[in-house]
Amino acid sequence: MTQQTPQPIDPSPLRDSARHTLRLEQQAIGALIERLDADFDRACELILACRGRVIVTGMGKSGHIAGKIAATLASTGTPAFFVHPGEASHGDLGMITPGDVVLALSNSGETAEVTALLPLLKRMGVPLISMTGRPASTLGRHAEAHLDAGVEREACPLDLAPTASTTAALALGDALAVALLESRGFTAEEFALSHPGGSLGKRLLLRVGDLMHGGTRLPRVPLGSPLRDALLEITRQGLGFTCVVDDQGRLAGVYTDGDLRRTLDQHSDLAGLVVDAVMTRPGKRAAPEMLAAEAVKLMEDHRISALAVVDDDGRPVGALHMHDLLASGVI
Repeated sequence: MTQQTPQPIDPSPLRDSARHTLRLEQQAIGALIERLDADFDRACELILACRGRVIVTGMGKSGHIAGKIAATLASTGTPAFFVHPGEASHGDLGMITPGDVVLALSNSGETAEVTALLPLLKRMGVPLISMTGRPASTLGRHAEAHLDAGVEREACPLDLAPTASTTAALALGDALAVALLESRGFTAEEFALSHPGGSLGKRLLLRVGDLMHGGTRLPRVPLGSPLRDALLEITRQGLGFTCVVDDQGRLAGVYTDGDLRRTLDQHSDLAGLVVDAVMTRPGKRAAPEMLAAEAVKLMEDHRISALAVVDDDGRPVGALHMHDLLASGVI
């Protein structure tokens, strides 16, 4: 039996469809900007004043978005978790306490499983924030703050499958989380406590002191040293630079591979040079307690590959190379 060779599919109609979908979803997100109003401020105020947790709920596709919003809030300083509205009516409502705030998602604002919670929330005195596509819906009217996530149409050609509406709700949830994060003054260190694992945890938790070379691996020569001695120290330690210290042991400058290239361009005779005359003063430096991610930015901003690590008195205690950051997974 002769096997037929599959005919290649012209990708253009597929790409055209994808572009159309992305444009519609882009427009849906863009339209949210003009609709932000005092209710957004009120929603933030309710959450910032909350003594408990933010309970995020939604059914179907809105439930998936609600779960992601809850996770984003929880990782950015706002204690939150997702409660399935159907399960809430069958016992899980006990997970909601009077000190909580509820954020309910429903594109129509009429989802039966979600609206069924309204009398119970009112009786408990739990503030309700709704996120719907219809401000005049049941959820929209009974919420203390309503976030309008409405879209003109879905990206689905049948205008049925939740596509643009879920994208808009997701983006609005991110906007809410970031506004709360900034209002709280949430720091990278606090973020790290919720993300201790994997490369993200490494980037946020590792400090310069965890990665630096110290002791006998610290390249160092005193002021007044012949340039030859500085070059030997760079070669011996293999970190691409050496610290130059004064008679009190404080960092006076650094001499790097880049300095050597400049020295060769400017001086025909290296024999009589001392390192003081050609070193970089005062040299970029880091502290042991600095986050490794901050050290990466410092190196990238100044286009250097190594840093001297100094203590509070300005004395070198270590050396950090870009290769150490790469090996640790920070980069």
